[in-house]
Amino acid sequence: MSRGEFPQSLPRLWFRERLSPALLPLLPLSWLFRGLVALRRLLYRQRILPSVSLPVPVIVVGNLTVGGSGKTPLVLWLVERLRERGWRPGIVSRGYGGEGGEGGAVRPVFPASDAARVGDEPLLLARRSGVPVFAGRDRVAAGNALLAAHPECDVLVSDDGLQHYRLERRVEIAVFDRRGAGNGRLLPAGPLREPPGRLAGVTAVVLNGGGDAREYRSVAPCFSMHLAGQCFVALEDRRKTCPAAELRGKSLHAVAGIGDPSRFFSQLAGLGLEFSPHAFPDHHVYREEDLAFARGGVLLMTEKDAVKCAGLALPETWVLPVEARIDDAPDGSSLLDTILEKLNGRTPA
Repeated sequence: MSRGEFPQSLPRLWFRERLSPALLPLLPLSWLFRGLVALRRLLYRQRILPSVSLPVPVIVVGNLTVGGSGKTPLVLWLVERLRERGWRPGIVSRGYGGEGGEGGAVRPVFPASDAARVGDEPLLLARRSGVPVFAGRDRVAAGNALLAAHPECDVLVSDDGLQHYRLERRVEIAVFDRRGAGNGRLLPAGPLREPPGRLAGVTAVVLNGGGDAREYRSVAPCFSMHLAGQCFVALEDRRKTCPAAELRGKSLHAVAGIGDPSRFFSQLAGLGLEFSPHAFPDHHVYREEDLAFARGGVLLMTEKDAVKCAGLALPETWVLPVEARIDDAPDGSSLLDTILEKLNGRTPA
């Protein structure tokens, strides 16, 4: 493996059950990172670094690992459930990949916004949620800006931000996908941004797409989630739909620039489709030449990828919308009730 290939191979090495020998030289940096994480956490606990409380309760949906784990579909599910219970939520997001996320400026996100300016995930949230969305690296500033523009909002949902301790929160949800915590090491020897012990302080753990819940139930209520979607919509006109059965037998190419591209590919295979898979880095900014392999065929992609491909001259392209489905815990408790009890100031039973 060349020096240039090593950084690109890190996620593959991180999410093995055992520590790869190739990662051993990174262990001292991982130990140093663990110490810095612990120091930062202590400074916030002792109020040396201040946290800011917003006028409304905050729900943080985040993860301990780098990369996507299914937070955005869970945020959409949560916002819809809160609205059904009479709450008026808003969403704040870092806006990774957008100008606001990188430069720190806070921006409102509208369904017609440019993904290059606001980020792919905030744009997807704005298009799907029907609630106000603001993006910015500083979640406190984003939350204040949203509430100033939309004073009717009575709860904020933060897409990511588990480690953004400057923003006080009433509810914390940690999301893992089927890769779990990988080798259990902190960056850069592993995928973790905080030690696994951090889960002892969260409200709930959500496992997206499988995983052993027993290792989490000892520290927090644990719920299983899967992403459901069977009918595709056209990239350029969402009014046009296509069931999976009509795509069978065609020359299909599937692209995924998400945290775990194999999750999307497995979902397509579960729909009975045969295709050529093409994985891209998370938050990849697509150009027409990136997708030249699909000329003469049909292109399939995730919604997160689709928001960055509007206007590109692409072949026939279909997008698979998905919805989160959350199972109740074995004891009969539900994720929504667990969250509502915290929002209403009660300790979950």
